[in-house]
Amino acid sequence: MGAIPTFGSVAIDCPDPAALAGFYRSVLDLAEPEIAPDGHWATLRIPAGGRLEFQRVPGYRAPEWPSQDVPQQAHLDLDVTDLEAAHQRVLDLGAKLLDDSPDTFRVYADPAGHPFCLCAC
Repeated sequence: MGAIPTFGSVAIDCPDPAALAGFYRSVLDLAEPEIAPDGHWATLRIPAGGRLEFQRVPGYRAPEWPSQDVPQQAHLDLDVTDLEAAHQRVLDLGAKLLDDSPDTFRVYADPAGHPFCLCAC
């Protein structure tokens, strides 16, 4: 026990925690999410440690990328070794391509509108 914290989780606001957790479960090939009995929270456990969590927010508004009218505030960078294969996989799972102009990464929106990147950097 010490004064230095360890990583716990990242929590993402969304309208449907179970659905968004299911999307990222598929993208990251993780175990089924843990869903709170009231459906307002979902948790994905990362085998290497930590959690990706999703919380229901009434009146949720998706970020508008790249505009800052509704800012993204945070986004996930997901590392890949085969950008083309990963690109098609996330599209098949429900992601929307936002920007494919960079050579080493692409920007997508998840089904709730949060930006995330696939990075082959």
